[in-house]
Amino acid sequence: MANTVSVKKLVADISNLEVYSGEQYLEERQITTEDISRPGLELTGYFDYYPEERIQLFGMTEISYGNKMSSEARKKIMDELCGPNTPCFVVSRYLAVPAEMKAAAEEHHIPILRTKLPTTRVSAKLTDYLSGRLAQRKSLHGVLVDIYGLGVLITGDSGVGKSETALDLIKRGHRLIADDRVEVHQQDEQTLIGEAPRILRHLLEIRGVGIIDVMNLFGAGAVRAKTDISLIIHLENWEKDKQFDRLGNGEQRVTIFDVEIPKISIPVKVGRNLAIIIEAAAMNYRAKTMGYDATKAFERNLNELISENSAEEK
Repeated sequence: MANTVSVKKLVADISNLEVYSGEQYLEERQITTEDISRPGLELTGYFDYYPEERIQLFGMTEISYGNKMSSEARKKIMDELCGPNTPCFVVSRYLAVPAEMKAAAEEHHIPILRTKLPTTRVSAKLTDYLSGRLAQRKSLHGVLVDIYGLGVLITGDSGVGKSETALDLIKRGHRLIADDRVEVHQQDEQTLIGEAPRILRHLLEIRGVGIIDVMNLFGAGAVRAKTDISLIIHLENWEKDKQFDRLGNGEQRVTIFDVEIPKISIPVKVGRNLAIIIEAAAMNYRAKTMGYDATKAFERNLNELISENSAEEK
């Protein structure tokens, strides 16, 4: 797992969350897991497997059940819920916070947050945010560009022309996510997310020119904070004796974390417009994902032509 997330950072990054009490404890309380707990069994007194390290989320069910308990029983349960590693309590739908919860939280230095959102929605929001913040991360060398909504990671040796190609793509209306270093984490079993390190956000390095601020030069529409990585395009210097895929049927794949990403190798040679080639490669990949494969269509037409010629010879 990556570094922990403070409750203060959680409140700052997620809209519709407000601090009900314990504001002075926001920084010291750290979240270490993306899992959210709805303490239903715990309200009945069952604490054998209480996940105290999780955010404790109270919705209509939990609050209604607690309201039926005596004040003394509520106080005992709330004290039990305040574990040494409990980051915070979250109460949905702007429901009234029980006095016993507030007293126990203040005693154990645990913040209480409230939101107007329904319980299931706030749970999904918290999980989605924490899964991204706490996921294991890997730094890759390359340039990440959004081409027609498709996240394309351009890789290759230093000096091969990745940043210059990205600049050409930006001028053609596509969007930069990251240059030089791409921070990658796995969102789920099929999705990789790429973004720029904070210090490199919106910046592009062009040899001979220096560092340029893409958002300042081309506008906010030329950049994007993060995107799914759908395709890797590897730029290789042209070598006369090296064989490159000409028909598109030699598909390569790269595994990053647990996700396989298709990879296309493109030779770099004087006179080739790499931006247009990469743009076409991205469009062709999208066509494949939608069910049309030009390579298979060519092979089918070729086989039909061979069959026709064979029939005529007979």
